[in-house]
Amino acid sequence: MENDKIVVGLDIGTTKICAIIGRKNEFGKLEVLGMGKAVSDGVIRGIVTNIDKTVNAIDKAVTEASEMANVNIGEVIVGIAGQHIRSSIHHGVIIRNAKEDEITVEDVRRLSNDMENIVVPPGNTIIHVMPQDYTVDYEDGIKDPVGMSGAKLEADFHIITAQTTAINNINRCVKRADLVSRDLILEPLASSLSVLSDLDKEAGVCLVDIGGGTTDIAIFYDNIIRHTAVIPFGGNIITTDIKEGCMVMQTQAELLKTKFGRAIAEDANPNEIVSIPGLRNRPPKEISIKNLASIIEARMEEIIEMVQSEIMASGLYKKLAGGIVLTGGGSQLQGVSQLFEYMTGLDTRIGYPNEHLGKTVVEDVKSPMYATTVGLVLAGFKALDDREDLYRQRQIVSVSPRVQQKPEVGAKDIFGSIRDRLKGFITDDIGDDTWK
Repeated sequence: MENDKIVVGLDIGTTKICAIIGRKNEFGKLEVLGMGKAVSDGVIRGIVTNIDKTVNAIDKAVTEASEMANVNIGEVIVGIAGQHIRSSIHHGVIIRNAKEDEITVEDVRRLSNDMENIVVPPGNTIIHVMPQDYTVDYEDGIKDPVGMSGAKLEADFHIITAQTTAINNINRCVKRADLVSRDLILEPLASSLSVLSDLDKEAGVCLVDIGGGTTDIAIFYDNIIRHTAVIPFGGNIITTDIKEGCMVMQTQAELLKTKFGRAIAEDANPNEIVSIPGLRNRPPKEISIKNLASIIEARMEEIIEMVQSEIMASGLYKKLAGGIVLTGGGSQLQGVSQLFEYMTGLDTRIGYPNEHLGKTVVEDVKSPMYATTVGLVLAGFKALDDREDLYRQRQIVSVSPRVQQKPEVGAKDIFGSIRDRLKGFITDDIGDDTWK
């Protein structure tokens, strides 16, 4: 039964490592059974820099979530981010022998699998292969080619690569924590599952996930992922700016940012002062909220300019009817959505992972800070559903090959939308062992 399945998402972030255990309820909503988190001391800008510290933090987060949910955790869906992430567009073509037969799910899979063999820069590994629109015998703009007749099947593919050493270090940490990494998913794609609707992706939307070490970008249009990017700045750089600008401790700078920080200096009261404890045998230090906001605004403007540059590079600026959706811990900074709107000219809102959530034992999970981890759990369920659907479809075709020819049972009825199946975020889920 679907509600007996348990999926665990593990977000190895720069500021925190978070594990969430979830299952689907009878209404198809995600029911969070447990959550655990730990301070991340061994990760910088999405890259594991200290194996032991990262393993300890993973173990602490997973143990806390496991005890809360009262389940044993063996497999996890892991997120990956960092400035080493690269995306590019590649064109794929296959020639079919049986010109008169319908294009099948196997043809589309073969075309997608061919992309796994493209040459990538040394030291990089393909983590996602996502098809865009298809072309059948030079007829382009096709969303779902299954069931059509044609000899030549083509598609543009959005290829995402990551540094091989970064992948290996993440897998090593997970393995040393006595866990198995079931899938590795780009974090902004996971976040998009939790905070974006199909309508958003259809209209055109730019998801901006402001984390501790990086700001991740994913642009969707016509329900297809069109552009991804990772900016090597996040909330931590703002904290560092406050530390240096106000001459305070790192922990004090973080508290100043979260409790009194504003992204727009004009909104701050120039007469408002906050007093923080001084160092030993020294008087308290007074910080102007106006000056604090000026420091934050300067860095946020730099991040927004980089986001704007990526939007322009995608060529979709004038097609983003859904505007910008902000999520991640940095999106909770007061006034940040207004600053994005002012600088980009696009409607901006904060994305919360509430739409897909049912009842939960942890209310904090509804915060944008946990959008990525919730999305990882949702991605795990999506992978399970896709594998089961594809297996059933394969069984139907093998039992009765002519079922596709019956007028009352169309290709889409059997296969669903094959584009949605195969453009999913876990390409290598559909391995040969699925059919055994």
